[in-house]
Amino acid sequence: MERVGVLNIILSFTFLLATQGLSEDLPCAARDVGIEGRSIVCVCNATYCDTIYREAVPPGTYFMYTSSNAGKRFEKSSGVIEVAEESFDDDETGADIISDFKNFPAYDDEDDDFQETIWNRVVLRLFTIIRSQFLEGFGGSVTDAAAINWRKLSDPTQREFIRSYFSTDGLEYNLIRVPIGGADFSTHPYTYNELPWNDGALSNFSLSDEDFFFKLPMIKLAQEAAPEEIKITASTWSPPIWMKTNERITGFGQVKPEFYQSYADYHIRFIEEYEKAEVKIWAITTTNEPINGIVPIVNFNSLGWTPAQLGRWVANNLGPTVRNSKFNQTLILAVDDQRYIIPIWLRGMESADPRSIEYIDGIAIHYYGNFVPPDILSRIHHRYPGKILLSTEACEGPMPWDLLKVEVGSWARARRYTRNILEDLNNYVVGWIDWNLCLDPEGGPNWAENFVDAPILVYEENDEFIKQPMFYAMGHFSKFIPRGSRVIRAARRSLATLENIAVLTPRDTIVMVIQNRYTSERSVRINIDNTRFIRFRMEPESIKTIEINPNS
Repeated sequence: MERVGVLNIILSFTFLLATQGLSEDLPCAARDVGIEGRSIVCVCNATYCDTIYREAVPPGTYFMYTSSNAGKRFEKSSGVIEVAEESFDDDETGADIISDFKNFPAYDDEDDDFQETIWNRVVLRLFTIIRSQFLEGFGGSVTDAAAINWRKLSDPTQREFIRSYFSTDGLEYNLIRVPIGGADFSTHPYTYNELPWNDGALSNFSLSDEDFFFKLPMIKLAQEAAPEEIKITASTWSPPIWMKTNERITGFGQVKPEFYQSYADYHIRFIEEYEKAEVKIWAITTTNEPINGIVPIVNFNSLGWTPAQLGRWVANNLGPTVRNSKFNQTLILAVDDQRYIIPIWLRGMESADPRSIEYIDGIAIHYYGNFVPPDILSRIHHRYPGKILLSTEACEGPMPWDLLKVEVGSWARARRYTRNILEDLNNYVVGWIDWNLCLDPEGGPNWAENFVDAPILVYEENDEFIKQPMFYAMGHFSKFIPRGSRVIRAARRSLATLENIAVLTPRDTIVMVIQNRYTSERSVRINIDNTRFIRFRMEPESIKTIEINPNS
């Protein structure tokens, strides 16, 4: 006991010296939205915007970053890894086991009334040797609407916006999704090569003003600000209507079979034009939400594919066209729709033509209607090993029962984002892309009036933007989990638990993200191995990211 105490004192002193030069973060310029039950938002303008730096973690220590419904935004704290007097966990299988920790030191603070019980004590055990998927990253979408709103700001405020999402003192996003042509988050419905009619050779293909003046400038500034490559995924909502059976931008409509090859070429032409603008497309999806053109209940840009149609098109047209082009390293991500339809579409594609599965590199997943348990993603992973799973779209407020499309300061929406990301990462998903990077206070513009919420809202009249709780929920992952991190096992060792993910980073540290959805406090202990641990308190309705350096 004496030796352990001396060791902890030495580590604490070393940590104190190492952390004297911590980076100076600019705090949130908090605004109370004046609505009961909502959290604060953080205001940014031409002269001020909050920042967050990731601290280098000295060996034997950890840094913790906390955001909460009560108003914390990436609040930093730190500590030293503790060492138990004797081993307290002999199980090395990674199984969930509820252990007896009567001899483990409790986390009771004499300065408050909190008492640890079996109902509020959470114990997790890390296993760095039990590893799962490598992660690609996190990001958001550059839609017409996002770029138009961004352009409404002054040049200095535009730069603050880009820094907030992409720079080393921002969230460090490293993924972007961009529509191929228009989507509902455009001021009008449009496609490329709309004329001449039935131009199967795509002789008049060119990008739009929205690309040249909005989307491409935003992407290129993001690339300049980011410390690493931003990987870009592109998706088509609808091709030119002359390619479609209903010859309309919406409704029940599929690609006419005589234009299957033209539609494959349409994607290559887009990749070529973006390459001319020095923007590389990392992946394409096989069309946004194919169910929308089969069950036509939406009033925005859509194209339908039955599973069999999609399988034949990928096998005979899209797959060979991409693989035989100079862009043969571009990934093809299938389905690009909700959890609950993905197994049906994949099996239908496989049945129609097994080559379709050989051509695809992964499966794209959307956020909505997630009433199907997340382990469906694990089943997809095991049925199609070697295919990545990427979450490509998410937003709050899209459902008919969402009475408020925009809920300024909603912590509940941040909580749902966090829960979904944790579920996805724990079921083999390699990355998570939010929908619009920003919208206006009404949740647009959207030509189909399909308004939704976004992590950032732009207020043109004040030349400012506000960061909602969803922004910080995204940052708890994107800022601290770099590309190349690998999911590891975090086993349960207590009756109570909290949602969490643990990863081993290329920096040789361990990062955990933990969410307390409850309105009461929890005590948490993370057992790093059989003798070393950290412990802390988890505030009500909060998210924590902890980066641990277990090296001595």
